[in-house]
Amino acid sequence: MLLTVCRRTAVAVLAVVPLLVTAGCSGNSVDLGGRDASASGSGATGSTAGTTSGASPSGTATEAAPPAKGSVTVVRTLTENLNTPWGLAALPDGDLLVSSRDKGTITRVDGTTGKKTVLGTVMGVSASGEGGLLGIALSPDYASDHMVYAYFTTDSDNRIARLLYDPEKPPDEQLGAPDTVFRGIPKGYIHNGGRIAFGPDGMLYAGTGESGTSNLSQDKKSLGGKILRMTPEGDPAPGNPFGDSVVYSYGHRNVQGLAWDDKQRLFASEFGQDTWDELNAIEPGGDYGWPDAEGKSTDAKFVNPIAQWHTDDASPSGIAYVNGTIWMAGLKGQRLWRIPLNGTKAAAAPQSFLKGEYGRLRTVLAAGGNKLWLTTSNTDGRGDPKQGDDRILEVEVE
Repeated sequence: MLLTVCRRTAVAVLAVVPLLVTAGCSGNSVDLGGRDASASGSGATGSTAGTTSGASPSGTATEAAPPAKGSVTVVRTLTENLNTPWGLAALPDGDLLVSSRDKGTITRVDGTTGKKTVLGTVMGVSASGEGGLLGIALSPDYASDHMVYAYFTTDSDNRIARLLYDPEKPPDEQLGAPDTVFRGIPKGYIHNGGRIAFGPDGMLYAGTGESGTSNLSQDKKSLGGKILRMTPEGDPAPGNPFGDSVVYSYGHRNVQGLAWDDKQRLFASEFGQDTWDELNAIEPGGDYGWPDAEGKSTDAKFVNPIAQWHTDDASPSGIAYVNGTIWMAGLKGQRLWRIPLNGTKAAAAPQSFLKGEYGRLRTVLAAGGNKLWLTTSNTDGRGDPKQGDDRILEVEVE
């Protein structure tokens, strides 16, 4: 695989803080692991399974853990009738941007009324299978540059571009042409990854998939099956573990969610194959085992997940961190998972909510305080769409 980076003249040089990440799987039984050496309120008490585990990377027993059990209440349905929603980003005024995987559009959703305004279409998107317009993120300098970053599939690859958003223009004409900052990520009918997020260090992180070719995950020269870390201009970020490379961690199958805790530690969710989905705490340079390991391994060279699920129970997608807890959306599992943390290990057995109530759940985004935004994913070709699908839910969590 030929790694191609579109370099820019301006390269951000920022202090580097090592980050940690986690990933997860779905299933009726839940393992906690670690490194071995409608619009009306819908309440839920949730269900749990699993056993506690040993320490995970850089975990600390001195940190206060949230309660073992929590709760979820669906406050309202913000908006309905979305087509294949995938990425979600919050604007400074409280409105949301949501990407459509299959249509290749970005839509603004009023955070109060739910009114939808189509900004425009991202040129170059080639939607097929699990590919299309996937994750979106606002520039760290959005207040001054009004740039929206997007991860999308083209005819030849997966890539990341930034687009100028001008709300003063007419609807459907508010997005500028894509300015590609990074290209050459392997594409496939499956396993395109696609989640992007700017970290607390100002660097851009991207979760990629191995595009159905599992040996790419262990090849550090390939961009497939990795978590990438780069500057906003697409250059390898200062302090990356493999020199002049954007690769931050490897041995992943299909990274779907990225989130940081309040101590700047990174966590990631990941699709397993037939046995275990994962939630991982990410070590810079860490090998997460795929395809040699799925879920926990006895081989000390692999970083073990902090929690794992049978794939029928999770098939995890987006994650968010709120008040000491990772919240993880489940596609095939059709539920929202709560994983309380103690440092970089699970403090108690994961607890599930909303099982089957809204179908497949794709993206979860912290909304301030104890609130989340949660998108459904029933129009993605694998769900059973009902009237009103797909939708964005406002959820209150404890």
